Amino acid sequence: MVDPPLGTLRILLSEGSSTSAREAVTVLGLVGHTIEICDPARFPLARFSRFVAKCHRCPPMRDDPRGFLAFVEGLLAHERFDVLLPIHEQGFLFARFPDRFADIGLALPAFADYRAAHSKAGFHRVLKELGLPQPATTILRGVDELRGAVRFPCVIKTAIGTASRGVWIVGDAADLDAAIRELTSGDGFADAVLVQALAEGFTEKAQAVFCRGELLGFHAYRQLAEGAGGGDARKCSMRRDGVRADLASIGKHLRWHGALSIDYIWTDTGPLYIDANPRLVEPMAAYLAGTDLVDLLLRISLGETPAPLPEGRDDVLTHQAMQVLLGCALRGGSRGDVLREVCDVVRGRGVYAGSKEELTPVRLDGFCAVPLAITVLALLASPKLAHPLAKSGWGRHLLGPRTIEMIDS
Repeated sequence: MVDPPLGTLRILLSEGSSTSAREAVTVLGLVGHTIEICDPARFPLARFSRFVAKCHRCPPMRDDPRGFLAFVEGLLAHERFDVLLPIHEQGFLFARFPDRFADIGLALPAFADYRAAHSKAGFHRVLKELGLPQPATTILRGVDELRGAVRFPCVIKTAIGTASRGVWIVGDAADLDAAIRELTSGDGFADAVLVQALAEGFTEKAQAVFCRGELLGFHAYRQLAEGAGGGDARKCSMRRDGVRADLASIGKHLRWHGALSIDYIWTDTGPLYIDANPRLVEPMAAYLAGTDLVDLLLRISLGETPAPLPEGRDDVLTHQAMQVLLGCALRGGSRGDVLREVCDVVRGRGVYAGSKEELTPVRLDGFCAVPLAITVLALLASPKLAHPLAKSGWGRHLLGPRTIEMIDS
């Protein structure tokens, strides 16, 4: 059974700076919804779209969660929206105060369950309770405990982190010293720190949408090339029935309602689960493979119990040109390397033959050519600009350890 098409909705996205927000805008816009976004940045990435009707500049959640919450509440009180879509970590704040959003379409689990998936330490405990595979993991606090627990090679992670922030791959004592310097110079020890054995295999990710603990939509893909911040520059959709079953178990255990994504390493013996994101991460790849998880999430937000989605197509290739170019420069690529990558992407040759653009689909949305052109020109001027460009996406719209303390209190 196929659910009837949704009518045109007015949707408020909780931020517009992330790649996930930019891709959600495309999916929503292609089916005709009216989209507005909240973001502290003057020119967030998603603003460069013909599909965005309005951008509301708001207080930054990282520094002022109380002000951000009041801003969103005020906006919803004075203007009519059908759905509030927590496209990134803003769901943590919204789930903390569910009664304040009783009159708007919103799909989120209970706060305790959201928190369990959001924290790397919490997700480790969930996997352990369910007996699901993960790398050998130790949870600890403080420098002395960290030095005593490390066995090379390993991965060190802070309990909270997005886009590979707070993650260090440690191969020797020099790597360990560098990680400890970064941890102690910031607030890395404000919460638990995890040490995991380094797993060998392919990086893969899976996305799902749940309705009161039942999995209704699923998409998995393999990372073919890494971009900035560990992002996925190129992807290939995969059929992963076992991962689907495991993710269904996680969602049922957490009584999940809304979107949930997981990262895992695909090894010779199957998956090792390493991370969870309580949101829909970059949904355009699933859409291009024939699985519209955004539409499913809207229906659940509106209180529907939709029919489960069929599996999408395997072996669908997608890429993000901005991530491709940033990844090239961050790996030490020269101007010539960046220019060759640009030519390959534009002409659809080499590894981009048959691959579809998911982040900045210029043919569908010409306005998104602006940030792409800025990225190309900046990297051709100096590939070293890749570092500040990549960090621009890790802005004040995201959570930090102190933000979480404020929200908890």
